[in-house]
Amino acid sequence: MKALILVDIQNDFLPDGALAVPKGDQIIPLINTLQSKFDLVVASQDWHPENHSSFASNHANKNEFEVIQLKGQDQVLWPNHCVQGTPGAAFSSSLNTDAIAAIFRKGMTITVDSYSAFFDNNKRQHTGLEAYLKSMKVTEVYVCGLAADYCVYFTAKDAQSLGFKTYYITDATRYISETVYQDAILDLKQHGVTILNSSEI
Repeated sequence: MKALILVDIQNDFLPDGALAVPKGDQIIPLINTLQSKFDLVVASQDWHPENHSSFASNHANKNEFEVIQLKGQDQVLWPNHCVQGTPGAAFSSSLNTDAIAAIFRKGMTITVDSYSAFFDNNKRQHTGLEAYLKSMKVTEVYVCGLAADYCVYFTAKDAQSLGFKTYYITDATRYISETVYQDAILDLKQHGVTILNSSEI
């Protein structure tokens, strides 16, 4: 069984969103086409309470994109985004969601962020995605979505470490920072993740 993981294809990560990924909307038609190639499609959804500790607005005298220590981890302070129940947290209306078998929400614990679709950033809380994929006899996962250098990267890295043969689809994701993205790709290769283009699937 091979699964496609759609990471955080939500309005706040698209152009005009609160934390827009440049050209993030351009990957959606491709992702809609790719879904039919997989036995299983699942999605993650950033789902923050409005008082989440990763929001710069919840820290006095701190600015957006500053890095602080949060529960022993480096934490980028983000603009408020994907707040539970808001339009920004919804999946893009352009995304075909008919084939999505399950949705895994993340980033709900106030004191810790959650980039990966599998764990929070401290790896103390599971989202349930690992157990679900294994219950469905999935052995290979293909990861795409937003953003390439954060949530897609951490999801792919965790998938590989959990024993799934993992593929990162480069043209089905977009990054926030090219420098961070290039470092992420190098790290994924070093951890055994296969980097490929959608035409190779």
